[in-house]
Amino acid sequence: MFISVLELFKTGIGPSSSHTLGPMLAARQFVEQLLQPEQHSLLSSDVFIRCTLKGSLAFTGKGHSTDRAVALGLHGYTPEQLANMNVEQLLEQIWGSSTLPFDKKHVLTFIPAKHIIFDKGEALPEHPNGMIFDLVSMQGDVLFSETYFSIGGGFISTVDEISQLEAPLKMVQPLSCAYPFSTANEMMQMANESKQSIAQMKRKNELDDLSEKDLNQGLDDIWKSMQTCLENGLKAQGTLPGGLYIKRRAKHLYDQLCGNEVTANVNDWLCAYAMAVNEENAAGNMVVTAPTNGAAGVIPAVLYYFVHHENGTAEKVRDFLLTTAAIGGLIKHNSSISGAEVGCQGEVGSAAAMAAAGLCAVRGGSVEQVEKAAEIALEHHLGMTCDPVNGLVQVPCIERNGFGAIKAFTAASLALREGGEHFMPLDNCIAAMKQTGLEMSLKYKETSLGGLAVSITEC
Repeated sequence: MFISVLELFKTGIGPSSSHTLGPMLAARQFVEQLLQPEQHSLLSSDVFIRCTLKGSLAFTGKGHSTDRAVALGLHGYTPEQLANMNVEQLLEQIWGSSTLPFDKKHVLTFIPAKHIIFDKGEALPEHPNGMIFDLVSMQGDVLFSETYFSIGGGFISTVDEISQLEAPLKMVQPLSCAYPFSTANEMMQMANESKQSIAQMKRKNELDDLSEKDLNQGLDDIWKSMQTCLENGLKAQGTLPGGLYIKRRAKHLYDQLCGNEVTANVNDWLCAYAMAVNEENAAGNMVVTAPTNGAAGVIPAVLYYFVHHENGTAEKVRDFLLTTAAIGGLIKHNSSISGAEVGCQGEVGSAAAMAAAGLCAVRGGSVEQVEKAAEIALEHHLGMTCDPVNGLVQVPCIERNGFGAIKAFTAASLALREGGEHFMPLDNCIAAMKQTGLEMSLKYKETSLGGLAVSITEC
């Protein structure tokens, strides 16, 4: 099993990796399919593009900006391109138009408010995050169609591909990398036999396809983007968009801590840092998927604390990210990071496990202690629902990242105080998360049909 650290951590925009980044990439891919020579005869001014959102994308797509993401993707934009652009101004132009400039010869009809459909009927059987893109004639005939699934973390799959996946994403076959571990137990065994750390094994796996220079630059760029997002959030004020009128709190909290550092504790700092990231995410600004947007604050918060309060070095930052990616890959391979599949245990729980492992590693923990830290953090998120109020990635998501960071920090500290022996292995905990997610009601898996999402009394 192998997934690159540079694929797991991606710079893009908020508020959701599965509901924003994935649909944007799917829309762009659909356009690329239509641009293939064999489809040219279908293109004319008498056709339009339609996107039908299914399952969780239909129920919470409005709050997660899925329609906006689809429109941007159809216009050829990628999350990376939009990270430093005025997205609101761009969307205003797109929503004010009824055409889609396609290539040098063709302009298709596309009216976002009309041609993006939120179908709250039965979800597609393959995955709860489905979307159907159609090229339709003015007479209503479907000329070309493709179905995509947003499978978490900004990854997408077609209907043909998803039936072939052994896990919720495409991965390189294990024999093609130096240390092909598919379980935590295999990871520890390989580390002990090779006398390598998890970060060292992960680095060697990465170097099968990347030069050391490119890998280091990629890791440094990820950390730079994480820091920029976090620090932007610590400076920003105002009210978040979406209709809940949630005020930004990170700056106020941070200013309080800086004004009286004697009384500030680690929990205070971690909450300020994590909430800063997720307020930026909720505002639709630049953020790093880590491993999802809804859980994007946990890993940067823990790493930022390590660097700025514990004097972590640039090399330690790279080791932290490589270790977190190794744990994240195990969770993605053997369970899921999608809130629509397994609830928030798969988002904030996974991020906490990854962050705990990374912190434990860079503080000098053994491979067994790192595995234990990840298990402790994940274990205490089991059963956590994904029930965003009004379909927005705000309540309880922003605060939840702060508590995820606190649990990650605590798990790493506890694991370092003890040996690596413990009762519940990480592999078993990951399996428990998957089974819990399978048995969890649809109401609690990013549909806003249960839990906190329906517990608000309007006065």
